[in-house]
Amino acid sequence: MSDAADAQPQSGPVFFDRRELDQILRVYGRMVASGEWRDYAMIGHRDVAEFAVFRRHGDAPLYRIEKRPALRLRQGQWAVLGEGGMILKRGRELAQVLRVFDSRRFSIVE
Repeated sequence: MSDAADAQPQSGPVFFDRRELDQILRVYGRMVASGEWRDYAMIGHRDVAEFAVFRRHGDAPLYRIEKRPALRLRQGQWAVLGEGGMILKRGRELAQVLRVFDSRRFSIVE
């Protein structure tokens, strides 16, 4: 495939493929087992796919893992966003972006 073919917009909503979802669910399972996360939601929009994780059902999402194919050739299509919408990590490879959950111990600061 050429870059010109990759640059054309996709028709329909953006969503995760099986390999990407497997990597995300592996991290999710690890965090559920440690008691950090309890619920998730997946949304596919026209320009972005989002995997949101929650501490409890009904709360605002703690973290959102986003896939934006339009940014693939620029700063990378993957991003992890924190509770306030701040970008914690952005990159071209999903595995690299998901390492943000390995590098720190999350705790609530009041």
